[in-house]
Amino acid sequence: MLLLCTLYLFLSLLLCSGSKNITVYACDCSSEALVRTKENIDRAIDNVDNFRSFCCDFSTSAFPDWVACDHCRDKFLVNDSGGSESMRVNYKCSLNEHCIGGVDFVTLIFTLSAVSKDRMPRAIKECFAVLKPGGLLLFRDYGLYDMTMLRFEPEKRVGFREYVRSDGTLSYFFCLDTARKLFTDAGFIEVELEYCCVKAVNRRKGKDMYRVWVHGKFQKPF
Repeated sequence: MLLLCTLYLFLSLLLCSGSKNITVYACDCSSEALVRTKENIDRAIDNVDNFRSFCCDFSTSAFPDWVACDHCRDKFLVNDSGGSESMRVNYKCSLNEHCIGGVDFVTLIFTLSAVSKDRMPRAIKECFAVLKPGGLLLFRDYGLYDMTMLRFEPEKRVGFREYVRSDGTLSYFFCLDTARKLFTDAGFIEVELEYCCVKAVNRRKGKDMYRVWVHGKFQKPF
């Protein structure tokens, strides 16, 4: 089972489960973040041999050919609008980078919200392209009226439900209709899509924190 992942905590939980049937491929646009993630995993888990990391901004470029080569992508194509012909990049694999033949799962956990709204369709189509038929994309991200959205100052708003953080990164807040359209337009079938509302308590400060997330599961057609 091959999984393409974008969140360190989720990576750690998967790898700590002890399953040798899962190979995890971690992707980030920051090589520095990947180094820190690898160091943290090495400290937490001994002899990790089912974890690989690579640097790629899949909102602006295609995943490298060793994830899914042109032959695999052609084999995965289905007759709908989800094809990703425009995303292809003619990567040249090194001798040590053999194609893994696509992945069974992709996780987008608090990842897509940091991508500018106009690049989200491209990023999702690229995830669609490297998934095997029947594969699942697992999605969780910030929902409309999450407490972090309500804390933003008006001048931090840069678009519709889109804000910029103090470090310059973006933060978008999803509603169900927006998430549904983004993924179904890319060719996915909706399996689950719902709000996840959580009340957390900061005991030290005595404050209630109301979180709103969007949880989704989408499948690539067989």
